[in-house]
Amino acid sequence: MRNFKETLFVFLVLSLSMRAQKIVKGIVINGDSENPLQNVSVSIKDNEIAVLTDLNGAFTLNNIPNGRQFVVVSLEGYEMQNFPVQMSGEIIDLGIIMMYEDLSEDQDLSTITLTDDELNDDTSAADNISGLLQASRDVYLRTAAFEWGGSFYRIRGVDSENGKVLINGVEMNKLYNGRPQWSNWGGLNDVLRNQEFSNGLTPSNYTFGGVLGSTNISTRASEYSEGTRISYAASNRSYVNRITGTYTSGLMEKGWAVAVSGSRRSGNEGYVDGTFYDANSIFASLEKVFNDKHSLNLTLIAAENERGKNSPNTQEVYDLKDIKYNPYWGYQNGKMRNSRVRSIYEPIIMLNHYWNVSENTEISSNFSYQFGKMGNSRINNNGARLVDGIPIGGGSNPDPTYYQKLPSYALGNGTGNEYELLQQFLNDGQLDWDEMIRQNLSGTESTNSKYILYEDRTDSKQLTANVIVSSELNDNITLNGKVQYMQVKSENFANVLDLLGGSGFLDVDTFGATQEQKQSDLRNPNRIVTEGDRFAYNYDFNSDIYNAFLQVQFKYNKFDFYLAGDVSRTTHQREGLYQNGSFADTSFGKSEKLDFTNFGAKAGFTYKISGRHLLDFNGGYLTKAPTLRNSFSNPRENNDVVLDITSEKVMAFDASYILRSPIIQAKLTGYYTGISDATEISFFFADGVGGDSSAFVQEVLTGVDKQHFGVEIGLEAQVTPTIKLRGAANIGQYTYNNNPNIYLTSDAGFALMPTTSYLKDYKVASGPQKSYSFGFEYRDPDYWWIGATANYLDETYVDIAPLKRTENYALDSDGQQFADYDPEIARELLAQEQFDNYVVVNAVGGKSWKIGDYYVGFFASINNILNHKYKSGGFEQGRNANYRTDKADADLDTPVFGNKYWYGRGTTYFMNVYIRF
Repeated sequence: MRNFKETLFVFLVLSLSMRAQKIVKGIVINGDSENPLQNVSVSIKDNEIAVLTDLNGAFTLNNIPNGRQFVVVSLEGYEMQNFPVQMSGEIIDLGIIMMYEDLSEDQDLSTITLTDDELNDDTSAADNISGLLQASRDVYLRTAAFEWGGSFYRIRGVDSENGKVLINGVEMNKLYNGRPQWSNWGGLNDVLRNQEFSNGLTPSNYTFGGVLGSTNISTRASEYSEGTRISYAASNRSYVNRITGTYTSGLMEKGWAVAVSGSRRSGNEGYVDGTFYDANSIFASLEKVFNDKHSLNLTLIAAENERGKNSPNTQEVYDLKDIKYNPYWGYQNGKMRNSRVRSIYEPIIMLNHYWNVSENTEISSNFSYQFGKMGNSRINNNGARLVDGIPIGGGSNPDPTYYQKLPSYALGNGTGNEYELLQQFLNDGQLDWDEMIRQNLSGTESTNSKYILYEDRTDSKQLTANVIVSSELNDNITLNGKVQYMQVKSENFANVLDLLGGSGFLDVDTFGATQEQKQSDLRNPNRIVTEGDRFAYNYDFNSDIYNAFLQVQFKYNKFDFYLAGDVSRTTHQREGLYQNGSFADTSFGKSEKLDFTNFGAKAGFTYKISGRHLLDFNGGYLTKAPTLRNSFSNPRENNDVVLDITSEKVMAFDASYILRSPIIQAKLTGYYTGISDATEISFFFADGVGGDSSAFVQEVLTGVDKQHFGVEIGLEAQVTPTIKLRGAANIGQYTYNNNPNIYLTSDAGFALMPTTSYLKDYKVASGPQKSYSFGFEYRDPDYWWIGATANYLDETYVDIAPLKRTENYALDSDGQQFADYDPEIARELLAQEQFDNYVVVNAVGGKSWKIGDYYVGFFASINNILNHKYKSGGFEQGRNANYRTDKADADLDTPVFGNKYWYGRGTTYFMNVYIRF
């Protein structure tokens, strides 16, 4: 009897306890693979009750208050789920919860319109944002990527060379300019989603990084969920059509895993006239897991891309045409053909060995080999023929926007044919391929081409090997280390693509003052080249980098901090393969070997005031070797090294307050970045560089100091279970902080000795310096969602011409100040142009369905719904290099050499549909 009473008592207690527990439980799985998802956040809205799912995807929420509650299920990279529940003291089992990848991340942000300036330099500001930030869930950073990227926006006003991109721990930034070449793996979104992003100076397990942070992309085959995905996208931005197919096996029996993907992107014309797109990409990853200690992964990436460029234009040209106008193309035999084509094919082969030394220590050994070619085509109109051994000839400039073909030139020079030029430009205004071919075939004494299509070509080989160690020394301390070696050899040359009807091309520079100076290679004078031949210039670059990185991270209940250091040695050398006639003694053979030793140090901490309130601080100082591009003043023609070349210095700090409540996620950051001893090199044609002299010059700026500071704000509020509000802002100021040195060189024998360029307090041209965004998102429990965002962008500045800010600007050919020089007028002429502010409204939406064993999804976005016209960037032409020529041009109603601009796109769309099984 006693035992019965005790048993009854225990039963009653347990029953009451169960009723008091008020439990919600369930299991979260991947909606595609149906595998359990670990570390999914499951919480009660407006309450501190929250748990993470376990290895089996299971969760249990205890002690939930009675009444109507909302269960919020969220995981980075997946659509958030909300479940209303009515609690009344019982256990509620939500059963199986399926989560699907967030389709809004499927936008191919790297498909910006390529532009081309005198430097032939693809700054790709949108790549700077989209590539580095797609892995981030930070509201501000994602706004910068998805909302401001089309405005040439740059995080904190710095270039993408200040961020590192890695694949499986191998750095992919190019040694030539320090920037990642995103087109090397473009179109492979499906297999590049496994990313780890570190913002700014925050620690990364793979690299010291830069002031823009780092992104590591993992392509381990075993990390992909099993399944197949086929998608189709349509757009009017860069490409018109994209089809992608991906298969991933997951980890199979006997330890094998496979992932393959391929895509095709194409379009005869993007948003801008004549900008065709032709790209094919393939990916394969094969992994063998030998045991719980060792794994070997082989990755192959091959992305072939050809794209038509578009030009910057003066306002005169845009006013006569429109913002879609592009002078680089014309009709040949009735077909549209672009003369400025960027073609890239640089496959990557990567082998990675992963070794789990112990439960707390991992070592990865990584080897990568990348090879291939990159070309940028253009027209050469200096073809000549030999008459009595002397090169003569050449064709007129075929560019329809060449200044002598525009009405402003006729008006300024009083030639009286401005109406004729106006009508010609309005009625046509495109490149005349047929006329160039006709002129090439019209020669009576020679069939040498006056006009050819050629490309500036770089064939490179890059080998990288490194070892990365990560070890948890105890529960609170983690050690990261890396040693790395990189070797690069690039062949740089001009390559004949199309003789345009002629039989050959005379490889001379018709602008050379003497017969010797006309020769591109004195060892092969007056050489005739044909299609596929190298000509004009031919040299190699060789670089080696040795690098070591060490980092210690400390994590405690209230306080986390880290210390990191980096040391590297970089060597650069040029080897000339032609003996250029203008630089007979300094062009052929090897240059001096440049040698730079650099270091970096950074530290930071996070103080957790509570689970909802955090303070974060990061600071660092680092030095960077000059890139190959900024080491040699005129590498196409000689071995000359930049005068007083030295490493660039960077100092950066940021401090943040972070709020993480059930309703509001917010971050407020103040930042400062100081750059000193930077080098910048430009190439252009200048009038008045020596009073009344004209020359094609190389402009070298050294000792450049810049400062970038401001405030970043990101705010996200889940105001209802289905409605989320977002806001972001950047209030920055990016200026030159000193008056750097400047000098000019020229193959015409002209040189401007080192002097001062008065740039202090001018703005750095780096996109909008003030940006604001506000938007909302509605996610329906029935798996559809919409969102819209309004963006206000302000304080975008034109890129100034440093040569115009020297003493040369005020001096006549005799070295004396111009008699008519007026300082007030000069100040007005040298004022930096600020573009008008503008508003861009964007909208997105999507829907997903489960049909049997298949999952179907649709995503669409519309950018710049209001079709607002705005200038996204531009630069001063350096042609008018002194006060007299600059003032004469500015006095015209329409300046002949006004600033050149890029405009942002009008209304564009992107649509994507996929099926997964």
